[in-house]
Amino acid sequence: MQGQSRTLRLDRGQRLQAVCVLGTTLSIDVNGGSPPECKWFSFRPTPNIEIEVLNSDASQQKVINGVKLWPLSKKTLVEFRMTTPSTETNDGKITFAYYGKGSDAPVDKAGIYLTGIEMSLDVDADRDGTVEKNNPRKATWTWGPEGQGAILLVNCDKDSMFSRTVDGGDNIVLSKADLLDMSRMLLRIQGPEKLPTGYHLLLYISATDAPNLGVFHQHNKVYTHVVGREKLFYKARYTGTGELEFYVEGLRFPDEGFNGLVTVKASLLETQVEGIPETPIFTDVVTFRIAPLIITPNTLEPVEVYVCSVKDNYLFLKEIKNLVSEANYKIRICFEYVNRGDRWMQDEMEFGYIHAPHKSFPVVLDSPRDGELKDFPIRELLGPDFGYVTRVAASSEVTSLDSFGNLEVSPPVTAAGKKYPLGRILIGSSFPTSSGRRMTKVVRDFLYAQRVQSPIELFTDWLLVGHVDEFMTFVPAPDQKGFRLVLASPATCLRVFQEKKQEGHGDATMFQGLETKRWTVTKILSTDVIVQENIYAQHCIDWNRDILKKELGLTEEDIIDIPALFRLHKDEAVAFFPNMVNMIVLGKDLGIPKPYGPIIKETCSLEDYVVELFKPLELKCTFIDDVVSYHKKLGEVHCGTNVRRKPFSFKWWQMEQP
Repeated sequence: MQGQSRTLRLDRGQRLQAVCVLGTTLSIDVNGGSPPECKWFSFRPTPNIEIEVLNSDASQQKVINGVKLWPLSKKTLVEFRMTTPSTETNDGKITFAYYGKGSDAPVDKAGIYLTGIEMSLDVDADRDGTVEKNNPRKATWTWGPEGQGAILLVNCDKDSMFSRTVDGGDNIVLSKADLLDMSRMLLRIQGPEKLPTGYHLLLYISATDAPNLGVFHQHNKVYTHVVGREKLFYKARYTGTGELEFYVEGLRFPDEGFNGLVTVKASLLETQVEGIPETPIFTDVVTFRIAPLIITPNTLEPVEVYVCSVKDNYLFLKEIKNLVSEANYKIRICFEYVNRGDRWMQDEMEFGYIHAPHKSFPVVLDSPRDGELKDFPIRELLGPDFGYVTRVAASSEVTSLDSFGNLEVSPPVTAAGKKYPLGRILIGSSFPTSSGRRMTKVVRDFLYAQRVQSPIELFTDWLLVGHVDEFMTFVPAPDQKGFRLVLASPATCLRVFQEKKQEGHGDATMFQGLETKRWTVTKILSTDVIVQENIYAQHCIDWNRDILKKELGLTEEDIIDIPALFRLHKDEAVAFFPNMVNMIVLGKDLGIPKPYGPIIKETCSLEDYVVELFKPLELKCTFIDDVVSYHKKLGEVHCGTNVRRKPFSFKWWQMEQP
């Protein structure tokens, strides 16, 4: 931190000792060391000192015996700074001489012995992966392509089997791989082998920041926790010329009441008299921002698909495995000894990642729903370079809307002139004027606090389950837009059925091959309660359609409507036939719930309609039978699967301030 200054007091006949940090200015009131009646003074510095006289009338200067004398006034100050680090203690010196009126020889003298050191606390403030020296903007944090300020990752993975739940919070580094997750911080020193007596180096943080970060330093070949949590400071060992290396970890994601910024300071302390508190004579400051959790939209490239194996989903599992295999991605099956009969893989967790210039790794966000799958994220996913985070809510507060089928992310968009290069989070909520269900506050607060994917709240409380994935999804598109919003549409379904009836297919039946009540096209169109319930469902979806168009900057050309029908169960909607919008998106391969629509000319008319709809986008549709194992249990393909995806190529810190 450049530009610091401090004042020294000089007494007659005194030989003052001081340490001067390069880049700082020392100031002396020369009157303090002058005898009474003295009118002039001179000074002689060693070559490693620059000196300047302030508030002295230069026109009154005179030279006696080759020595320039400066007139003294009550306001006269001398400012000086050292230009190079000392090689030995006290190798800088200024001698002051005082002269009386008409005197050719000094009446008295005083002197200062100076030890110059170069000192800087350094981090990767320019975000290029290297710790540069004394970046002038390292104490502040700014967004954007030209932004400055260092970044911390929350140390939420588990590199060592001996760690607690996650690495963050350990008192020693148990694995060298763990150091790679942390940000390097260097205390750079250049000066003599030893400091004068009474000077110490201190690394410290505020009590407010203490729960949010940890600092490690090597002792006897072991990296030990020295600052953070209950430790607010660490007395660092002065080593002369060299670097003290520290590693810094984040312990907490940005959240309600915590904006993600943390500050570390290093001070040079001075003790004048034993028993008197030390005072800082120089302080350097660095600021980190803790990286947010970034959630991935389903238009990013898949890495691995997750699905449960339960007693009644053998055929579903077989079809999912075939789809994933043909799309050439990996699959991980969670067996019953872990899932304990809980099949809703989407609802238990959401995948994201964290990213700093030096490192990036995936993180699973564990839902507070805590069904029988609750052990899967921490037991099966947490590990080396795979992080874990959760938010705990009171069980009385948790509703169906806290399951993560109710948490999606849009692809990158621009809306109202503002760019969202990492997309926007979408969560379902209640109608603005109602007191219905909402996602629990601790999760909503957490999502909003990440800042980089500014959340949008949609109206989903009209649905029995209440999840956004029951009426919307996104699919990739091979054009400049890059995606389409897909919405479930009762109006589209009723229109398609009307067309089929007019074509003479009113007797075509749905649900063929299933042990369920069969419905013809004509019967559906003539059943007034179905029509009225779906007019209501369409109204609810249109409410969300308008929000999405505004908040995501979409036009009607960016939206695809696919047929869907709903029925009301105690005033809350459920899918009448398998809900095709609740699909799994694997690049250009779509796994869509088989709708069991009206069979016309030996093919399902709803499947044919959707295939034609997606053909211009070069998307391949595979229809998966989920009726028995998921649909009848109020879920579909998307609810029963989950996908970990590659991160965005865009670096979140290059966003304009969100």
